[in-house]
Amino acid sequence: MEQNDALELYRRTGAYLEGHFRLSSGLHSPGYMQSALVLQHPADAASLGQSIAAHVKSWNSNVVLSPALGGLIIGHEVARALGVRAIFAERAGGAALTLRRGFSLASSDRVLVVEDVFTTGKSTRETLDVAREAGAGVVGAAAIIDRSGGTIHFGVPSFALVSLAVPTYEPEKCPLCAQGIPVVKPGSRPT
Repeated sequence: MEQNDALELYRRTGAYLEGHFRLSSGLHSPGYMQSALVLQHPADAASLGQSIAAHVKSWNSNVVLSPALGGLIIGHEVARALGVRAIFAERAGGAALTLRRGFSLASSDRVLVVEDVFTTGKSTRETLDVAREAGAGVVGAAAIIDRSGGTIHFGVPSFALVSLAVPTYEPEKCPLCAQGIPVVKPGSRPT
């Protein structure tokens, strides 16, 4: 699956939303990627996971680590395609991301962080930090969609099936707010 195929999946399932949205980062945008609407279809999730895995296989990860909630399904599918372990980091009571539920990483682990969408990179960076704080090595970061158009850098190799330059605005500078268009918060994380 290539960029146009993946983007078509988002459009066909109604996961590429257009309007006025408040993102998990607090920024506003005229576009939103509701990955759950694509990933609810196991065959589509598997196909996306296989495509990402094909691009990052040479990074030789032995663990896929994803941030909960958005990265869980795609992280699992990438790990399945790579034949490696899939774990996730989550927030406990609104705190920083951490490993829970008995998950652990060792210094011998080579971690690939997998997310559904890169926007500002905040969740991905937090997940990279979880792996490093556990003493593991990080080989890269991957996502289905990079909304930044390739401008985000994590200090490790990164890959996204789809690269789009979807504008984001600080709320006080948002032209959609200035036009009086109501803002919607469709994401999984409160801001």
